[in-house]
Amino acid sequence: MSIVPAQEALRWAKSTYSAGEGQCLEWAPGHAAFTGQVLVRDSKTPHAPYLTLTPESFAGLVSLAKAHG
Repeated sequence: MSIVPAQEALRWAKSTYSAGEGQCLEWAPGHAAFTGQVLVRDSKTPHAPYLTLTPESFAGLVSLAKAHG
């Protein structure tokens, strides 16, 4: 079991496709690096629950978003 520093686990990064239009996904890359689980949340509701994805599922989500932008 990996220990995740609190600052890294909770540091969220916006999608590079974010255009400031309020339709942004954020992910926690530090958490992903330490645990292999990709946390994803809606930037409009940062205190709401988030998704926990496998790296493969996250890659599929990114591909879907790119295809249907």
